[in-house]
Amino acid sequence: MLSPIGPYSSRVSSVADTPKGSLASSSEAELVGGAPSPGAELEGVIDVLSALACGEMSAFERMAADSRMAPTLADKAALAGMAAAEFDHFRSLCARLRELGIDPEESMQPFVEPLDTFHDLTAPKDWLEGLVKAYVGDGIARDFYREVSAYMDARSRDLVREVLADMGQAAFAVDRVRAAIDANPAIAGRLAGWARRLVGEAMTQAQQVAVDREAIVRLLSTQAADLSELGRLFERIIAAHDERMRALGLNS
Repeated sequence: MLSPIGPYSSRVSSVADTPKGSLASSSEAELVGGAPSPGAELEGVIDVLSALACGEMSAFERMAADSRMAPTLADKAALAGMAAAEFDHFRSLCARLRELGIDPEESMQPFVEPLDTFHDLTAPKDWLEGLVKAYVGDGIARDFYREVSAYMDARSRDLVREVLADMGQAAFAVDRVRAAIDANPAIAGRLAGWARRLVGEAMTQAQQVAVDREAIVRLLSTQAADLSELGRLFERIIAAHDERMRALGLNS
């Protein structure tokens, strides 16, 4: 899953001149009947749903592939179950896009190349790197989209939060990685460096997406009450990332 946190956080100051709504009114007055209002909001909602759908399909493929590296049958089965859930999420997101009159395949297309590039550049070498990638790399994207969902229509917001809900991935990754570090503390440095590389590559690819697709930026700038709210949004995402690294026993 690709996170646009980097470019969007660096461009927060650019929304200073845009009209401000209120966070409360965005869900009550402006978003009516479970459908996003026209213009910037609708485009932003479509981009969020499309990016997530693309990410969920990718997560399904990666989990299925990573299960081949799993050391035990129980681990293989656990990843297979998570992969199946990711595919169900993909189908739900596509169904919502169709409700909005959007062809999912067409709307997902702008996100395919940057997502594929990110995964090509960050292919894990082993089982542990795969777990760290799923937990840390996907975690940042999930946090961002969970925050953005607050600015969406109720139906889309609820679907996004359902899709982003933890299915046990976090506990699974933390348990396996911590156990591996306890058994061999020397690998902690390698995995911490790997996590930092994942974040750096995600930022690079997300910046390219932001150059081509500004709809989510417009959604945020239209709905955010003020710059301080946007600042707090990104502070929460960074804090969550640091907490994940600590949970793994790694330095951020």
